Amino acid sequence: MNPGDDGSYPDYGDTTGHTRTRLPEGDPYGGAPRRPARSSSRSLVTVVGVVVLLIAAIAFANRGDRSSAGTASGKAGKPTNSPTTASGTEPVQTKSSGVPTGFAHTEQGAQSAASNYAVALGSTSMFNQDSRNRLLHLLYTSDAATRLQGQMDQAYSADFLANMGLDASGNPPKDSTFVSRVIPVGTTVRNYTANGTEIAVWYVGLIGMSGSSSTDPVTSSWKTWTFDLQWSGDDWKITSDTQKDGPAPVPGDDKAATSDEISKAIEEYGGFTYAR
Repeated sequence: MNPGDDGSYPDYGDTTGHTRTRLPEGDPYGGAPRRPARSSSRSLVTVVGVVVLLIAAIAFANRGDRSSAGTASGKAGKPTNSPTTASGTEPVQTKSSGVPTGFAHTEQGAQSAASNYAVALGSTSMFNQDSRNRLLHLLYTSDAATRLQGQMDQAYSADFLANMGLDASGNPPKDSTFVSRVIPVGTTVRNYTANGTEIAVWYVGLIGMSGSSSTDPVTSSWKTWTFDLQWSGDDWKITSDTQKDGPAPVPGDDKAATSDEISKAIEEYGGFTYAR
């Protein structure tokens, strides 16, 4: 789940074909150099990357359980999208463990569910065992959650958390802020029936440690997260999910923020809890 980052981008205003390299003005987060060996494990891909590798096998196995979603209508629907503009449909009013629930039994409801589930599964709550298990049993079908719980616990091991700069409970060091967010950009319906659907969520992810002693500044990555959803218990539930890189836009020349600026932004700007 990881793109490279060599800091060199094409200059579309340069007709000679030269490239230009923009270096940060000062070393981010206290002057500690960024370790190349960690860059590939720094993106959100790695955060859920280890988990997704485990989920992938289950996802393929679950393809056989999706006959109601993909074949109930006798044919697979063409992927569709729709503008993220006001639809007149009221947002859901209920939450469980901080996650919106009770989505409409419609295509829009499924897209909203997938977007919000991506936000929850890409959050810092996944790095604590208790909150992670609550999310699994809330967002996945009972069978899927049971299969995944042990594998998730192994993936989010103490060693893995330590590599992310966290303690065994998923907490960051004192005076540091751990950032893990998923921000949906758009969704598409791969196919839809009343019993099940496949929704792809295109998103930008943020991951990293913000703090004066951090050697792993917060970075961004672009991914597509595809969910197989089943209508179960008056709500949409995940039966399987997979991720892939991109599509990623050309990086801009934005100046990297300081550790204090990132920490302040994380505190001041809450994440979205409802899409569409």
